[in-house]
Amino acid sequence: MLGKQSKLARGEAVTGYLFILPQMLGFIILVLVPLVMVFVYSFESRNLLFGNMGFTGLDNYQTLVEDDLFFITLKNTIVFSLGVVPLNLVLSLALALYLGANASGAKVVRSVIFLPVITSGVAWAIVFKYLFQGGEAGPINYILSFIGIEGPNWLHEKGWAMFAVVISRVLKNLGMNVLIFMGAVMNLPQDVLEAGRIDGATKPVLFWKIKLPLLMPSILMVMIVTVIGSMRVFDTIKLMTDGGPEGSTMVLVYYIYHQAFRTFNIGYASAVAVVLFLIVLGLTIIQWSLRKRASYYEE
Repeated sequence: MLGKQSKLARGEAVTGYLFILPQMLGFIILVLVPLVMVFVYSFESRNLLFGNMGFTGLDNYQTLVEDDLFFITLKNTIVFSLGVVPLNLVLSLALALYLGANASGAKVVRSVIFLPVITSGVAWAIVFKYLFQGGEAGPINYILSFIGIEGPNWLHEKGWAMFAVVISRVLKNLGMNVLIFMGAVMNLPQDVLEAGRIDGATKPVLFWKIKLPLLMPSILMVMIVTVIGSMRVFDTIKLMTDGGPEGSTMVLVYYIYHQAFRTFNIGYASAVAVVLFLIVLGLTIIQWSLRKRASYYEE
């Protein structure tokens, strides 16, 4: 009997491993191996155009420290993230609170705000490039002209170009965060909220003192995901501004692409990629370590 049970347990284990084998192979081949090779290439001089390669130690990182364009792209990445993350969080939380209160038209609003999430990022960027055209040819400037405002050349002026790509990215990913927040809002303990109302708490007090602390775990999780997403944006930048004007919207991921596939400097591009990986990892660890302080629940 014990032998049969042992044989059955081994058979179930083998079956389980066979089920996860395709996913594990995909992860190893498409994620783990390329990640390791990026670290390896960052210590080498590799050029796809000329085919030369060789170990150079920390030379790529020394070049990176002396590269003014790298620091410009780093600043652009920070500016982009500071524009996308707070705006996305505030709008998605406000919409979730509105929709979670069974407001009128909630089903229609939910459908509309989720459509960008399932829309191709390429198609979304092309549409917004058309909307933000300069002059009266662009729909946004055409609408502004009706109220006496002459719209700028959005994608060809430094400050406005970054504003345009930020707005495009915020609206693209808004729906997913709204759904996450809606789940958190609809699971708020109603007895706690009702107790607050009975004690005379106004709506602002109810939000700041009760709802917000209860929602903080979800807010932190959404913040981490949104920060990571803002740090690795590429399609929006590539299709709307191509890093311009004058490099004002060139972010780190686009700079990696530029170094790897335009100047064919794979070694230096890998070093920039490693730095980006460490930045994202550090930000994630910091945000995750703060979850206990910000969370209403004590673990």
